[in-house]
Amino acid sequence: MQMRKKIRRVIYRILAFFVWLFSPKYRVEGGEDVPQEPSVLVGNHCHMYGPVFAEFYSPVKRKTWCAGEMMERKTVAAYAFQDFWSNKPKWTHPFFRLLSHLIAPLAELIFTNARTIAVYHDTRVLSTFRDSVKTLEAGESLVIFPECYNRHNNIVYDFQRGFVDVALMYYRKTGRKVSFVPFYVSPKLKKGVFGAPVSFDPDNDLKQERERICAAMMDGITVLASRLPCHRVVPYPNVSKKHYPMSLPTEVYTDEKTQV
Repeated sequence: MQMRKKIRRVIYRILAFFVWLFSPKYRVEGGEDVPQEPSVLVGNHCHMYGPVFAEFYSPVKRKTWCAGEMMERKTVAAYAFQDFWSNKPKWTHPFFRLLSHLIAPLAELIFTNARTIAVYHDTRVLSTFRDSVKTLEAGESLVIFPECYNRHNNIVYDFQRGFVDVALMYYRKTGRKVSFVPFYVSPKLKKGVFGAPVSFDPDNDLKQERERICAAMMDGITVLASRLPCHRVVPYPNVSKKHYPMSLPTEVYTDEKTQV
């Protein structure tokens, strides 16, 4: 069993090297402002680019929240097709259903060997939060991509709110307040930009604090993207590249097409 784990780990490292080799080489901006104490880094998912950026370019030691379904071979296919390819033209669905089954062993190997925390949306969610609090207690940060399919603006999709609860659990166990830090990843510009931290307030009503933190993170990510040169944004849904939005309104970027 130990030998098998070692072999899987070696295979993962080889695969990770090739992912790094063929993915954009990012320049990190604002990384020096990320708190050295454990925090929650909240970013735009932008398909695989967000998690890849976090894996190779995070300025602090961290673990990344990952869909639990992508870490179990028997659940990968259904989840991958629904989340990645269900919006593709219907005539392509048979191909993508086959592909979702073919990637299942590879996905399980990658996501169980990367520095991840399994995220569940059933009773197992308690294990997600327990593991997250343990990670923060160990001095490591969390990376979370909380977007869902409701569009917020041209930069980021609306956030699921529940991830904020980890800050309350951490505070109740340790008495320490955790900060949430927005970051924006642009594969086009090969940049990952971090913004100003926002501290969790345990004295606030939890529902209100969820809304406050999520609004601050979505606004923060939007501002970070808007300050960069005009570029195409990789949206959360897996849509055709011709439907990728611009980072600035039409009237702003019309004269800047050479930057796109």
